[in-house]
Amino acid sequence: MFYDNDCNVNFIKNKIITVIGYGSQGHAHALNLKDSNIETFICLKEESKSINKAKNAGFKILKIEDAVNVSDILVILIPDEEQKSLYYNYIENKFKKGKTLIFAHGFNIHFKQIIPKNQFNIILVAPKAPGHTVRSTFQEKNGVPALIAVYQDYDKNSLNIALAYAKCIGSSRVGLILTTFKDETETDLFGEQSVLCGGVSSLIICGFETLVEAGYSPELAYFECLHELKLIVDLIYEGGLQDMRYSISNTAEFGDYLISENYYYIVFKKKMKKILNNIQNGEFAKNFLLDKSVNFLKLNSFRTKYQNHLIEHVGKKIRSMFSWNYKKIIH
Repeated sequence: MFYDNDCNVNFIKNKIITVIGYGSQGHAHALNLKDSNIETFICLKEESKSINKAKNAGFKILKIEDAVNVSDILVILIPDEEQKSLYYNYIENKFKKGKTLIFAHGFNIHFKQIIPKNQFNIILVAPKAPGHTVRSTFQEKNGVPALIAVYQDYDKNSLNIALAYAKCIGSSRVGLILTTFKDETETDLFGEQSVLCGGVSSLIICGFETLVEAGYSPELAYFECLHELKLIVDLIYEGGLQDMRYSISNTAEFGDYLISENYYYIVFKKKMKKILNNIQNGEFAKNFLLDKSVNFLKLNSFRTKYQNHLIEHVGKKIRSMFSWNYKKIIH
């Protein structure tokens, strides 16, 4: 683990940094760097809807050609599927020797979509939270943990640059973990697919459908399988699984262990090993990039299917009942 005292901001203090992208992570990194007195520019497409937001925040917007020419460090925070084109069209033959590329996710490097020239420093700084949390915790004089990694170390200062950058976005206040592009990419994809997004979404929808198909009201099914999930997640987030189990009833705790041992653990572990294998062997990346090549035909089909699911219609009605969402729903 690395912390503030391990990080020397002088390694980037006099560098010109351009953040490419001003979305969830992009705006957070850029604003935190700016507040850390690091000269920071923003690079966006001419038609980007984020240009005015970035300008209003006090940033100068650079065209990609200018960003590549003047910057010492380029921070690539655009979607994974757009990074290969950006690199080969604008960076590969125009970025000067000894300069640095920083990624927040190792997807393109690890899966060889980008094979960088060996004359660049290639670094990973991946905060483990959405961008708005990276920003809000920084403003509270705190931060979120981050993973850091070095893929290429041309000038022998890459780790120091990663540490300095991580300090300037607030992550070294709470802790930095040294890893590799490979491990960050594979564990990140696995967590998203098997638990955080794919796993949780599937459990919610399957539970909801099971109750509705058994004759229970959709509203009741929504409360039991989706709405109350936040109560459990908050307990887990703050104190781990054991604190959550301490806080729930004996009935709920007994059911937790019983179902885990007799059903979920046995079935899910086998499925998760297959999910991990498909990530490790590149099958998932291949399918994702193939879908991108046909304008995300499958992704858009999935979006349409699940946006029209009964749980979404019921959920909109249920959420309108709560004060925290009332104004947003009616407006």
